[in-house]
Amino acid sequence: MEKLAILGGEPVRKTPIGYGRHYIDDSDIQAVCDALRGELTCGPKIAEMEKAICALTGAKYCVAVSSGTAALHIAAMAAGVGPGDEVITTPITFAASANCALYCGAKPVFADIHPDTYNIDPKSIRRCITPKTKAIVAVDFTGQAVQLDEIRSICEKHHLILIEDAAHSFGTRYKGTPVGGIADLTTFSFHPVKTVTAGEGGAVTTNDPVLYEKLLLYRSHGITRDRSLMIHPTDDPWYNEQRDLGYNYRITDFQAALLISQMKKLERFAARRRAIVAKYNEAFSQIPQIQIQKEIPESDTTRHLYILRLHGNLLNCTRREFFDALCAENIRPQVHYLPVYWHSYYERLGYQKGLCPNAEAYYKESMSLPLYYSLTDEDVEDVIHAVKKLIAYYKK
Repeated sequence: MEKLAILGGEPVRKTPIGYGRHYIDDSDIQAVCDALRGELTCGPKIAEMEKAICALTGAKYCVAVSSGTAALHIAAMAAGVGPGDEVITTPITFAASANCALYCGAKPVFADIHPDTYNIDPKSIRRCITPKTKAIVAVDFTGQAVQLDEIRSICEKHHLILIEDAAHSFGTRYKGTPVGGIADLTTFSFHPVKTVTAGEGGAVTTNDPVLYEKLLLYRSHGITRDRSLMIHPTDDPWYNEQRDLGYNYRITDFQAALLISQMKKLERFAARRRAIVAKYNEAFSQIPQIQIQKEIPESDTTRHLYILRLHGNLLNCTRREFFDALCAENIRPQVHYLPVYWHSYYERLGYQKGLCPNAEAYYKESMSLPLYYSLTDEDVEDVIHAVKKLIAYYKK
């Protein structure tokens, strides 16, 4: 911490700001209060939430669940992923993108990322395909859509299911089409740091009625009251039947009510995030010590994360020293993500470092700057000032 003392003077900010934060207004609070006066679970707000997501994404079907992880799990189950299968995904993601394969008894296989966009690289996907490959979980990292046309083409050629992990990209469009209506299955997360939140919660969208029926079963213990789906139908009004082994992945009505209210502000949230990204890009794009994320023209991105990548060969500091120095200026960054296969659990499964060189190089240099709706222009300028201050101090 000696270098922090050398910077001296007052920090850029008096109060700290973190990398992400939810925004809740009176309309959100009222929506939740109104829902609490009605049914708390399995009520009408669930269907209303699902209908709103279908309207936004253009998907025919939506199944709301308790988290983004639950969404990935039942998506993998609906895709038929099971023991002996392989599922290709990216290492630069939250662990759930790979864990969903493990939940089903399958093996995650990690394809490398593109060094400029940080999304999964279709060329690396091709190299990972084997006769055991069942599905691809393609993650829209930071909110930017993956190269969906190319990845869909790969899936069609090899008869694979495409699961788009859109936890970061709610509101993003690919070639003018909303994310959520393109892949075989698309999963969303509504965690508090996402663009819109239900507190927790998630959803799966699809255009396939067979996949939709499976998702409904897996969300709720594998139990159905639909006589057309029963093996032993009966007229008994109390009768329900467990068709498959499912889970209790239901979301509550008051969470659904919050998300419905948040979605009404999505355009405003997305526009503000884009404006902040534009300010950051303008400030940092000409600084040799910094690399900013490359945008593909096909993606009209609602950005979840803003990644700053440091060129260590041009700086007299480590990533950790730069991180700590930003914290000392009351700018609290984060790092997204540790490569999944570097986690100790995956190490015990036999995964070793060196699998994805681009992902590992990215991880060693990256950090996420504050990006959320309620950041003021002054907040954004403070972030820019702090980064430039440290670059000036540490540059070689």
